[in-house]
Amino acid sequence: MKRPGLLNRMVLTLLLANAAFGMAMAADQTAPVAATPVIAVKVDDSTFRCIRKMTPVRQFYVDNLLGDTAGTLAAANAPKGAIYPAGSVVQLVPTEVMVKREAGFSPATGDWEFFELEVSDKGSKIGKRGFAEVNNRFGKNCFACHVPAREPWDFVCETTHGCEPIPIDHKMTGALQRSDPRCGPAELQDGDSMALLKLKGMVVLGQTIAWVKGLF
Repeated sequence: MKRPGLLNRMVLTLLLANAAFGMAMAADQTAPVAATPVIAVKVDDSTFRCIRKMTPVRQFYVDNLLGDTAGTLAAANAPKGAIYPAGSVVQLVPTEVMVKREAGFSPATGDWEFFELEVSDKGSKIGKRGFAEVNNRFGKNCFACHVPAREPWDFVCETTHGCEPIPIDHKMTGALQRSDPRCGPAELQDGDSMALLKLKGMVVLGQTIAWVKGLF
């Protein structure tokens, strides 16, 4: 006569245990998941350095302000394009640079911030910075130039990424990289002096045209 009572108690114990387990699982599923903290990408004059101390990728250089240079390199070398990680720095010439800010900072520009720099043997000074309003020394809007490469290249322009060709060639950009005053003495190659002279003439001409347009 005691066996049915014992059996009932065992069944009841199992039912209570199952119920407690189910409640624990439900609570675990509804508990809020802690969000991954967003690390702010700090950018000031001291952020930028000799372009040749960054990592070369084809004709440009990359870096990562949060230490994820490997992630930046992986995106730069992805055959079908990729999203660059926060902190990425992409630079073609010493005076122009784009930095990937933290997620959500500027959705319209893919979180990229554009910079126009003044460089000397004493370092870098930010002349202009922003998102859709920064123009380079040729009067071209940085964001507008990079928009065609939005998909799938994450706004990073190269000759096959759909961007409008820039007015300077690889010889000129290479000469600028090799003469970056932040790096110490220039390491010029044959033809660099002429390339820099032509580039200087183009800049002066562009500034003159902008000045004339400003008169009307």
